[in-house]
Amino acid sequence: MQLNLPVTFLREKKRFVAYSPALDLSTSGKNFEEAQKHFAEIARIFFDEIINRGTTDEVLENLGWEKIKAHWRPPTVISQQPETVSVPVVV
Repeated sequence: MQLNLPVTFLREKKRFVAYSPALDLSTSGKNFEEAQKHFAEIARIFFDEIINRGTTDEVLENLGWEKIKAHWRPPTVISQQPETVSVPVVV
């Protein structure tokens, strides 16, 4: 089965981080391509685990997925943008 998952890629110093809110999973790599590869691997492992444990429905429901007939649909990212927030300063 093929899924289109929202994945955000960030650069943190010398690492590239891949994060998907739809699975609440993240991983990293030395470069963008490695982060993509690692994310595909960890997503396969994630689904293997929930299927093998028989917890697919419970886990995906808790992550906000919607079951339509026999298929699952991940939550839709409607926006990703920087937000300015005020935080207290610790001196």
